[in-house]
Parts: sequence; C-alpha cells; structure tokens
Amino acid sequence: MYQGADVSQIDVKQVAAPLRVEATTTTDGFTLFAEAPKNPAVVAMRVDGELLDLFREVEAGQTAEAVTIDSEDGMNILRHSAAHVTAQAVQKLFPGSKLGIGPFIKDGFYYDFDVENPFTPEDIKAIEKEMKNIVKQGQRFARRSVSDEAAREELAAEPYKLELVSLKGGAGSADNENVEVGEGELTIYDNVDAKSGETCWSDLCRGPHLPSTRLLANGWSLLRSSGAYWRGSEKNPMLQRIYGTAWPTKDELVAYKTRLEEAAKRDHRKLGVELDLFSFPDEIGSGLAVFHPKGGIIRHEIETYLREQLLAHDYELVNSPHITKGTLFETSQHLNWYKDGMFPAMHLDEVTDDAGKVTRPGQDYYLKPMNCPFHNLIFRGRARSYRELPLRLAEFGTVYRYEKSGTLSGLTRVRGLTQDDAHIYVTEDQVKAEIKRQLEFVFDTLRAFGLNDFYLELSTQDPEKSVGTDEQWRVAEETLREVGEESGLELVDDPAGAAFYGPKISVQARDAIGRTWQLSTVQLDFNQPELFELEYAAADGTRKQPIMIHRALLGSIERFFAILLEHYAGAFPVWLSPEQVVGIPVAEEYEEYLGGVIAQLKTKGVRAKLDDSDDRMPKKIRTHTKAKTPFQLIAGEDDRSHNAVSFRFRDGSQRNGVPVAEAIELIQRAIAEHKVVNTDEDL
Repeated sequence: MYQGADVSQIDVKQVAAPLRVEATTTTDGFTLFAEAPKNPAVVAMRVDGELLDLFREVEAGQTAEAVTIDSEDGMNILRHSAAHVTAQAVQKLFPGSKLGIGPFIKDGFYYDFDVENPFTPEDIKAIEKEMKNIVKQGQRFARRSVSDEAAREELAAEPYKLELVSLKGGAGSADNENVEVGEGELTIYDNVDAKSGETCWSDLCRGPHLPSTRLLANGWSLLRSSGAYWRGSEKNPMLQRIYGTAWPTKDELVAYKTRLEEAAKRDHRKLGVELDLFSFPDEIGSGLAVFHPKGGIIRHEIETYLREQLLAHDYELVNSPHITKGTLFETSQHLNWYKDGMFPAMHLDEVTDDAGKVTRPGQDYYLKPMNCPFHNLIFRGRARSYRELPLRLAEFGTVYRYEKSGTLSGLTRVRGLTQDDAHIYVTEDQVKAEIKRQLEFVFDTLRAFGLNDFYLELSTQDPEKSVGTDEQWRVAEETLREVGEESGLELVDDPAGAAFYGPKISVQARDAIGRTWQLSTVQLDFNQPELFELEYAAADGTRKQPIMIHRALLGSIERFFAILLEHYAGAFPVWLSPEQVVGIPVAEEYEEYLGGVIAQLKTKGVRAKLDDSDDRMPKKIRTHTKAKTPFQLIAGEDDRSHNAVSFRFRDGSQRNGVPVAEAIELIQRAIAEHKVVNTDEDL
C-alpha cells in the first residue's frame, strides 16, 4: 500500500486495536500492525493529533493512529454520520426542506430542518425506513475542499448553510455550528453510491465521517422530533429538530433504549406532578418554579441540613438582595463577560421636573445572576486581618439568569435558581489545604444524600476567554490537579472549560441508573479580589490581596431537587419524605387507638398523619403506596390488644405486631440515619 492510497480499502473489521499507520520515507508508504482479528472496526485515523477520514493521505514522516468505532471519537464520528444519513433521507422524502446543522451530542445526534409542517410520528417512521435503505447501499462519504465562492454557489438553495459560510473563521462555533464550518478551508461531503460512483447527496461539513454507511449497521434509531430555534435564538426561525442515537452494536442500542425507558419513568417533571411537589404556572413565566407544600418540605429538609453542616464547618451565613445597580456588575466584569445571560436592565430612580427635564439621572438595575460580587462587598465592609482567614461566607441566594427558552428543562434548567453558594477568602499558603477541605466537605455532604459514586473534572484555561496572567493560571491549575489526584478519585481533564476568572474542579456524580450529573464545583479566582481591591493585614504588617475560592456545594437547590427526585424515583429516604408515616386503621373503631400512636410520633418531630377518610382500607393503602410514603402503620384488633402496630412498606411487604415503643424507635432511627426504606429488610 503506497503513500496517499485509499486507506478505506483496508479490511477494517479485521484490523486489531491498537493500530498504527506509520508513514515512512520508503516506497512502502506505511505498514499496518495488527495483533488479532475481530476487534472493533477502524473508522478514522488521528494523524499528528488531528482526526481524519481513512481515505485522507498521510505524508512521509507522519504517524497515524487508528480510531475504532467503540472509542469516544469513533462514536462521535458514527453519530455525526448518522445525522447526515438522516438529513439525506429527509430531503429525499420532503423535497424543498432546508438544512440546518446536524452535530453529534452526548449519546446521539440531531439534525435541524426547515420544513413546511412539523414532523409526525408517521414521518419519523418513513424517515427511518429510507435511512435503512441508505445504510444498506453502503454509500461512501467523500470529502472535497471548496472555496467560499464555490460553496455559496453550490448551496444557493440552502439559506442556513449560506449563513454558516459567512461565519467561517470561528464566529460560527456556538451551538454546534462548528460541525459545519470553522477556521481553515470549507469542505463538502458527498454521499457516493458504491456501485455507480454517482453522488446521491451532499452537505457542508468539516467531517470526518465513516468510510461507509454500512458501518451504521443496525445500532441506530431515531428517537423524537421537536421545535428548535435556529442557532438557539428566539429571534430566529423555528426549525424542526430530529433527535437520534447511534451505537456500535445493536445490543448497545437496546441497552441504551432500556436506560431511556427507566429515565422516562424517573423524569422529575412527571414525578413532580404525580407527587404534587412543584409546578411552573404560565402566569409566572418560563423557567420559574413554585414549590407545593410537599415539595416545600423536601426543600426545607435539604436547606436545613446544609445550614447545619455549614455552621459545623466554620462558615458564616450572609444574605444579599436580589437586585443591584449595574455598577456592581461593571466592577465584577459580569456585564462584560456574562451580559447575554442576564435579564435586561431596569432603568430606575430618574427624576424630572415639570418641564420633563432630567434633574437627576437614573440608574440601571439588574436582577443578580451571581452572589459573588455581594460577598466581595461584605469582605470589603471593614478592615480584615490574616487572623480571620480563611473567611468562609455562605448564602442560599436566589439568582436570575436569562436562559434561552429552548434550553429550559424542568428544574434542571431554570431562570430563577437558589444557589447554596459560598466564597472563601484565603492567604496564598492556605489555598491547597482549603481546597482539599472543601472537596472532603462536598463528598461527605453528597454521601449524606445517598450519592456515593463520583469522579472529578478539571476545567482549565481558555486563552481566548480569561483574565489574569498565564503564571497565575498555571499555578492555580497545578494546585487543583494535585488536590484532585490526592483525593484518589478519577480526574478527567476539561480543556478550556474554565470560567474567565479561574480554573475549577467539579464533582461529577452518578445516579441510580448510571447517569452523570455535575454537582459541586470548587473554583479559584485571582480576578475578583483585584477588581474589588480586597486586602487584609498580613502578619508582617503589610497589606495583601486574598485569594478567592468559589464553592457551590449542590449547584442549585432546584437542580439538586430534580436529581434526587430522579435518583430515588420519588421514593425518597425517610428523612426527606414529605409524609414519613401514615396511619391506616383496619376499621373506624381503631382510629382512636392509631391516632394516639400518630400523636406520639408527631411529638417526636415525625411527619405523621392519620388517614381517617371514608375510603376503604385497600384504597387507602393503594393511595399512600402510590404517594411513596415510606411507612404505613396499620392497626386492627390484634395490634390494639397488644399495644402494637403493623408496618406496610413501599414494596408491599409487611412486619406485623411491632410494639408501639419499638415502632417509634425504628422510625426515628431510620430518619436519623438517612435510610432509604422500601422493604421490610431495609428497616
């Protein structure tokens, strides 16, 4: 095989991983090293760090590494290729449809279309059928480079693609447009019939793609369609988005769909309605939730526990208003870096005379998107000494962010959220110990809520969006990396993922069905103390600038509420359950006896009630089982005569004839130990 040959002609399914294609100066071009057959298909190659299609030329002196279909890059290529096949099928079935973008996303892909009517379930089935035909044909993805002028001429009938061409050079990188254009040359991929060599369909794309549509096999599926604004802005046209998923094998596809089914059962939006926990009234506005009494109890328990832990860990609780003059966010630089995520200004306090002449200029006020500038003012409110550091200021502060309407999603993405926010001011030599302390605090807290499976992510500098010196960033990143590695947890890099003011470590937690959620974050900041001119009196009598640590323990109460609700599928640990105990008498004559037991529980702080409704006992049991109440206490003649009660649990199991004193002790212990009690064995 010679330099520049078509590598896609390799029998990729028989090439072992790892595979290296080494370009040499000899006439042999490159040599394939295979260890064993039956390894995953090689779908692309990485040449000197760049992902390329298998048919691309490798120059002498370069080294190419195989990218297999089961690797992260390989699955991204698989999913992006599936998006292209989706678009090809749509344009065949719906002539005149216009193309948006079709990127890979976590676990799948989507493609946006401008079509006359929204897609129906029947349309999705027809598109899938046509996609199967394209997959079976084994069409090749062929890349060609085009000039800007040639691209505009070829894409004259595709207005959204033309817009992306005009953004070439980096401006089009938002909202996944970088799958189409970026810095450097423009390229178009043709889907070519393997037998005739004719081009079946083309799309503007950066690639790379699979060597053949056959590699999609039967490990893909379309999932749903929805509306989506072009480029994520409500000012742009509403397009129709088709979501799909793709996996290397059918078994992996089936497993993923099973996870989706379980996730649907646990969807916090669905459970929130069923369990009467919260809602989003239209009268209030998008992304603004109200918590109902049962949801309010859960939220109260979360916040109460956190406040107790904060005080036990030497935090000082503070409070700040929801609104402030814009000058505060000018100082903090949020108006420079974060204005698009803030609600518009309210111009207030302007005074005019009778003639309408302004006698006192007004001020722009903003709803706060962050708590940190307020905490800086508290620090600066009086002289500080090194003896006070670390100074840990914590607040349950409600902030407001103007999230795009298309990104709102129940409690996990809202416009009004309460952060369990903290800002810690330290000396330079306290940084590492404090970060370590904060991570340990995070782990202990999350475990108390039943989340035990973590790994860490280190977000580092984006040189295009950062303040401070390179040396400050280097030291800060090294410090965070050391602490992360010393924790013993897996540490994953997130290159260029840091906020503009400093790097961060985030704690990623896996829930009961294996999904990963970003929860706690610990961020170093050497920008805000300088902007606010914060200082303290050092031991040597000089004035020094503190280093600031941003720490979000749960992220936001709303989002954490949603995560817990889905993690437990609504069957909360006893301490968080809105109703912990319900008494169900076998007949009306036992209400007085069981009511006395319930009264004893209430005096001990247990959330307990007696169901003395007119419903029959079986219906009461069904009602409270559906409500996921952890303990149903049932009493009949045997129980009353022996001063006992019988337990019924969420799974239907029972424990009969438990003495009242013992029952109360068991319930109190389950609450104190944060137990999840679904069965008799759990108690």
